[in-house]
Amino acid sequence: MQQKTGRKPSITISETDYERLTGLAEALEDRNPDVSETMMAELDRARVVRDGSLAATIVRMGSTVVYTADGGPEKTVTLVYPGDADIEKGRISITTPVGTALIGLKEGQSIDWAARTGQTHKLTVVRVTQEENAA
Repeated sequence: MQQKTGRKPSITISETDYERLTGLAEALEDRNPDVSETMMAELDRARVVRDGSLAATIVRMGSTVVYTADGGPEKTVTLVYPGDADIEKGRISITTPVGTALIGLKEGQSIDWAARTGQTHKLTVVRVTQEENAA
């Protein structure tokens, strides 16, 4: 169930990420319908651009992101697919609430997101770094 979190900022996603994430959301539909619904809502409101047209300051799959939550200390994570997630190494899955909130945001943008507890937080992207082989 998606929480009401106020107006969301515009997001931009590459064609490749859009296609792969849509497939992932569809695959999760029966097993984890809440995650699937949240991901599909984000994908539905995204502006989709060609892979080479996505600015380096926008979060995509494989991006390393420095962000703050509720004005707290900075955290650094890399956004990955579920099979590559390792929280101890700072690799968070796109299927987590933070991961879904980060995709498509650009440096300086903020979004309200609901944690699995239902509590709403404000997440702000400070800096985005791309892997060399990222699409």
